[in-house]
Amino acid sequence: MSPVLIRPATEDDLPALTDIYNHYVVNTPITFDLSQFTVEERREWLVEHSPEGRHRLIVADDGSGRAVGYASTSRFRTKAAYDTTVESSVYCRADLVRRGIGTALYQALFEMLKDEDINRIVAGVTLPNPASIALHERCGFRPVGTLSSVGRKFDRYWDVAWFERPLLIR
Repeated sequence: MSPVLIRPATEDDLPALTDIYNHYVVNTPITFDLSQFTVEERREWLVEHSPEGRHRLIVADDGSGRAVGYASTSRFRTKAAYDTTVESSVYCRADLVRRGIGTALYQALFEMLKDEDINRIVAGVTLPNPASIALHERCGFRPVGTLSSVGRKFDRYWDVAWFERPLLIR
């Protein structure tokens, strides 16, 4: 695959983004959603992000206008004191993982956010997931703890490792 173009997500990306996410809903414990989403059900999630501000959604475009991955920052907690902390997520089309798309998305996202009032970025990783742990550590995250058996999916309980990084790494 040739290099991808990183750009803000648009309404036209929503079907591809929904397909990418639904793969992980159905086939993995990576997300704790239990049912697939329709494009219309994912619209509110898209609208919660904007091209400016703390809560962004960007896509990796394969050059044909089709999104093959995405990264986002979203609200971490609803209390105002948490506003300078955001939670990040990154997903790639399943047939394109381990090709550097996730790293490129995170690097671009954090660069876009560098002037925002963000102190910390956090990320949760369902265990085991050595590829996601490696991605987060490569992108400057450090592990801060593991919550045991906090999600139940596929008739078993899963641990979630938490990672954090400052927005600006010096």
